[in-house]
Parts: sequence; C-alpha cells; structure tokens
Amino acid sequence: MIVVFGSINVDLIFPVTHLPAAGETVLGGDYRVAPGGKGANQALAARRAGSAVTMIGAVGRDAFAEAALSLLRRDGVELGLVTASDRPTGCAAIAVDPQGENLIAVSSGANLGVVASQTPDGLLGSETTLVLQREISIGENALLIERARARGARIILSLAPAGSIATAEIEDIDIMIANEGEAATLGADVARELRQALVVTRGAAGAVAYLRDGGPITVPALPVAPVDTTGAGDTFAGVLAAGLDQGLALEAALRRASAAAALACLAVGAQSAMPNRAAIDAAVGRLPL
Repeated sequence: MIVVFGSINVDLIFPVTHLPAAGETVLGGDYRVAPGGKGANQALAARRAGSAVTMIGAVGRDAFAEAALSLLRRDGVELGLVTASDRPTGCAAIAVDPQGENLIAVSSGANLGVVASQTPDGLLGSETTLVLQREISIGENALLIERARARGARIILSLAPAGSIATAEIEDIDIMIANEGEAATLGADVARELRQALVVTRGAAGAVAYLRDGGPITVPALPVAPVDTTGAGDTFAGVLAAGLDQGLALEAALRRASAAAALACLAVGAQSAMPNRAAIDAAVGRLPL
C-alpha cells in the first residue's frame, strides 16, 4: 500500500508563445483548469500504475476543492484523510511554451495546514510505502518520517522544491528523488547517507540511481516529442513508488518510472496526461536497453 503525504492543488495552465522573463507580460491562448499538486499528482500516478493509494492532505472550502480532488476520486485513491481547511485550496499558475517547457508559481493555501497527525500509525507499517514531497511543511514531513521509520515503512522523498534537509532526516529516508538542479543543492555524499539510493532524473537523458552501497543504476528515457513536461517528474516518482510497492527490484521499477514519465509528456496538463498500467507495460518494452 502507498500512503502519499503532500500537496493538493488546482493548476491554471496558460499556453504561451514563450516563457516570460522577469517583468515581461506574455499573452497566451485559452487557459485550462486542472487538478494538480505534487502530492496529488504522485498519488494518482501510483494509483494508475496499479497500487492501492491513500492520500493525506487538505483542500479549502471553496469552488476549487472538488476540481482538485476530481481525478483522485474517479481513479479510486482513498480520500478519507483529506481534511477541509479555512484556507483556500492550493493553486499553481503554469505557463507552457510550444516546446513543452514550463514556468510555475504556486500559492500553497490549505497545504500549509497539513499535519503529520492526520496519518494514523496503522498506515505506517512495514507493508507501506510512504511518499512525500516538499510543498507542505518540512517540519511536518520530518515528524512523519520519524514515525514511519520507527514502524518499518519504506520512505520515498521527492526533493521538490529543493532545500536543506537535516542529516538525521536523510538517514531515515530510503530513496530520495531529485532532478539535476535539485540534486546540485545536496552534498556529494548524500547517497551514502540514505538507506538505499539517490535517484536523479535527467529529462531526455533518463535517470540515474546512486546506491548507498555501490555503483549507479542508469536507465534511459523513452524518446518522445514532448507536448507538456508538467507532471513528468511526479509521474516518475509515483510510478517508481508503485513498482517498489508491487515488489519489483529497483532497476525494474526505475525503468517503468522512466517510461511512464515520457508518456506523461505527450499531453497537456499533469494528472490528465498520466498513463495507466497497460500503457506503461507497453512503453517499457520500447525503452532502449
């Protein structure tokens, strides 16, 4: 079982001719409203990859709340521990250029009120994979990591957005996922401090897992012509968690995650573009060796 502790947002997606520079206004086409947030994205990706998933988070008491939860509910993510907040539902403004690159600003809203105590101890046993990101309070993340480690759960943290992590917290994390920019903020020896591996995603170059006890595992990317890269990293994280939850070895789980992340670039939006298990199965067979 996968437990995701993290953010739930609504994404406002603006297609633009180019990404704006500081102080620049860029006019674009019709915007779209879509569910998002790194926590919700990773929960949906894991669910579509075939795992049972429980989401821990918060939304506001506003019109955006149902939109934010709509695909999680439709796809069968357990939402009973998502709370209602007096703060507004989290919202991200996403500009996307014709090459699929994006620029994102996030208003955290209700996500700032998510607390570790929302997660019962019974969900943190040895059969659980706990998935976290950094769009909610890092202090609450740390509290939940400590509880989950004491109860034997597998712990996966996405270092997004990037920031410092206490050494004691790192030593409790099994797998940390970061893109190349985020990984550059870490110390050179961080992989040896983690319980299993540091996984660095590299876009069209695939991903590398730097193991605690040995050399790297390198996996390729599936060659695609990206439409929108929003949510690709979250798809990678969720599908990696699902693979491990389903008993796959790390390399096999990484290959599934890499294939799924590429598929997620083939349509506009984060959650709407995430592939299901059958699509991932087919894509893994096309992944270069």
